[in-house]
Parts: sequence; structure tokens; C-alpha cells
Amino acid sequence: MSSSSERLAMSAGSDTADRPASPPGRLMRLAPVLTGLTALVCLLGWLQKQPCASARFDFLKTTTNACYTDIYPLYYVRGLSDGKLPYFDSFTGSDIHYVEYPVLSGGFMQLVAWLVQPFGLDARGIAFYNVTALLLAVLAVVAVLATAYAAGRRSLRTGLMVALSPALLLTAYINWDLLAVALSALAVAAWSARRPALAGALLGLAIAAKFYPLLFLGPLVLLCVRAGQWRAMGRLLAGTAATWLLANLPVMIFAWDGWKEFYTFSQERGIDWGSIFFVLQDHGLPGPATDTDRLNLLGTGTFLVLAAGIAVLALAAPRRPRLAQLMFLVLVAFMLPNKVWSPQYVLWLLPLAAMARPKLPAFVVWQLGEIVYFFGIWWFLLSVSGQTPGADLSGTVSAVLSLDAPEGGISQDVYSLALLARFTTVLALAVLVVWDILRPSGDVVRSDGEDDPAGGVLDGAADVISLGRWRGARRTTVPVPS
Repeated sequence: MSSSSERLAMSAGSDTADRPASPPGRLMRLAPVLTGLTALVCLLGWLQKQPCASARFDFLKTTTNACYTDIYPLYYVRGLSDGKLPYFDSFTGSDIHYVEYPVLSGGFMQLVAWLVQPFGLDARGIAFYNVTALLLAVLAVVAVLATAYAAGRRSLRTGLMVALSPALLLTAYINWDLLAVALSALAVAAWSARRPALAGALLGLAIAAKFYPLLFLGPLVLLCVRAGQWRAMGRLLAGTAATWLLANLPVMIFAWDGWKEFYTFSQERGIDWGSIFFVLQDHGLPGPATDTDRLNLLGTGTFLVLAAGIAVLALAAPRRPRLAQLMFLVLVAFMLPNKVWSPQYVLWLLPLAAMARPKLPAFVVWQLGEIVYFFGIWWFLLSVSGQTPGADLSGTVSAVLSLDAPEGGISQDVYSLALLARFTTVLALAVLVVWDILRPSGDVVRSDGEDDPAGGVLDGAADVISLGRWRGARRTTVPVPS
């Protein structure tokens, strides 16, 4: 017989199963508002980069004004300006010999390179940046609308949290991450619409654009196992594998060395800016600072331990966690011990954070942490490139209050504080999500009468496998001593 908590979950689920996660036409009514606001934020993000664009992204300008982008320099450094094809043509000048991104991102870069061919030679670099920014802005709109669609009753709030976030404004055009973000958001939206095969296909494309969406298979599989949704899980996995292979196989067959560049580069990469290891290596961390194999082992091992804890949480929580909650947690578990944490990686977390916990206070604190780190990294690189000691904390605060960049950048100690500000705010947000899972009555989504608006076939489904039920069954079978 079902426990009282399970009957309550099933009752709440049956209510939501009989009505759509989003009332008919609601997203259509919200779409113009969300589209317009996202476009406005993306325009402001483009304007924020203009002091650097006018100087053709001179490195001193980009660090001083915090308007760096990979897009413009990589057009030249990765051979696109010379007509080289990603993965098929190599280039010289660094330890990287082919485009070091998964194939869909490389294809995106090549598409824009073709689009700017009509421009003159001197104008193509800026045209490549501007056209890329325009397409990324469209992808940002797609990500916001897909996130709002999957958010159920709180579609307006969730969509606005993503659309109006400072992180989107500041980091949208640093790299091509919004391609994977939009495809991942579409995959979640398709899953919420109970179309697992389509969700898998979109997720496969997202993985072909960036590695991190592969992590989302874990939460989806765990929740399907707990709910006994074997058929949906199979269709999801089949769709993911098929589209990933479809996107990758031609390049794997005809340009193997170029295709594997992303994977070998990721494996051999050392400690980079933003990683917690960057701080730890200055405080006595032995070995991994110089030994890449040990660094990979430490980072991967820590992630696996955290992932195992998330798996136990998924199967033992008093009520099955919502999909967005687990997806957010597994991504945080991957990022916290990673050896690389670039500023634009905040975009990966943004839609999931808004769906996992659509409350403003902690979200705003997290965004402040990201803002602190965003300016911290560029001003630290300013001191590194200029070989200056950089401003201390009081000097940095004084410059910021004067609405100016610290002359000569910031010191490493101040940069470490900025890094820890981001690290701790992300960690705190993850702890709050775990707390909501352990106390589902405090989950703002479920307290509003919904079960899991992004859950698709999981929404309102009964538990089939649950560690909590198993422990309860064992307790009832233990004989009472006379």
C-alpha cells in the first residue's frame, strides 16, 4: 500500500496531469514581451562590447573595459579568415592545430564565415563578430521562450529571470555557448511536452555543440528509473545517440584528427582562469598544479563523488525531485571541481537555475557574484598582461565607486576573492535546491500545486523504485523482539 507522502504526491500529480503545464495560449501571449526584453538585453550586451569593437578588440581595451570576446580573434587565429575549414584544415601558431570545439559549434563558425564573404577583407572580422552576435541573440530568445514554456505556471517569472539577467547581458557574446544553451532549453521543452524522442534529438545536437549537455542524461535516466518510465527513457537515449552520431560521424570519418582535437585539448588542458584550483595552487595544493593527469583525476573523481550523492538524492528523496532541480545540481557538481570555468559558463546554469528555484533573493545574490567575477577576471588579466602588481581591495573598491577600472588592474588576492564570490554563490544556490528537494513543501513550484512542469511523462507519475520506500519496507519486515 502507498505511504501517505506518496499518495499526496500522486494526488497532486493527478491534478496537474489533467491540465496543461501552461494554460492554452499563455506562452503565445507572453512571447512578445519575453522576446522584446531578451532582444533589448542582447542589444545592451552588444553595446557593452562596442568600446572594444571600435578598437578591433585590442587586448588592452578588452581587459580595461571588460568587453572581451573570443569571436573576433578566433576568426583569424583559427584560420576562418583564410578560408580554412574547421576540422579539415589545420593551422599553425600554437599548440592547437584544429578548431577546438565540438562539430556543431565549428559548423556554426563556418556558416558565419561564409555569410561574411561579401564584405571586404578589412571589414570581415567585425562583420563576423556582428553576424555571430545577431545569431546568438536569436538563440538567446529561443532559450528564454523554451525555458518559459517548460516552467508551467511560473513561465513569466522564469522567463524574465533569464531574459533580464545581468549574466546574459555581459557574457552572451564571449563565445558560442548560447548555441548549446538554446538547444538544451529546447530539449527540456520537448521533454516537458512529452515528446522524448524529439527531446533526445535536440539533446544530441546540444552535445554536438558543447560537451556539458551530456550530463543531463544522468538526471533524466535516474528520474525515469524512479518513475518506471522505461519506454520514454529508451526513446530519449535513442534520439540522443542518433542525432549526435549524425552530426559527428561525417567529420569523424573524413577528418579524424580535427574531430578529436576538442577531446585531446580538454584532456591535456591545465588549470585555467576561474577554476577553484587556481586559488588552491597558491595555497599549497601539491601535484595537480603541474601534473595534468593528477589534476584530471582529482577533478573527475570529485565530480563522480558529487554525482553519486545526487543519484542517491534522486532515488531516496521523500518526493521525486523535479527535473530542473537535478539538472542544475549535476551541472554545478561538474563545474565546481572543474579545471576550467570561463565567465560565459554562467549561461549554462541560467535557465536551469531559474526553473529549479524561481525565487529572486538567492538568484540575485548569485548574479551579483557573477558580476563580481566578470569584472574581476578582466581586470586581473589587465595586471597580468601589463606585469603590474594590480590594485589591492581598497584600491579596487575605490575605483569601482568612481565608476572606473582600477589602473593597472587588480592584484591576485583581489581576483581570488572575486573567484570565491562566484564559487560560493553558486554553491549556496545548489544547497538551497537540495534543501527544497529534501523539504518539498518548501519548493515554491510544488507549493503552488504543480508537480514537475518540465517533467513531461514524470509529471504526476507514481514512484516505482524508491530507496525511501525500500528502507520503509525493510523496517516493517524486521521482527519485533518479544
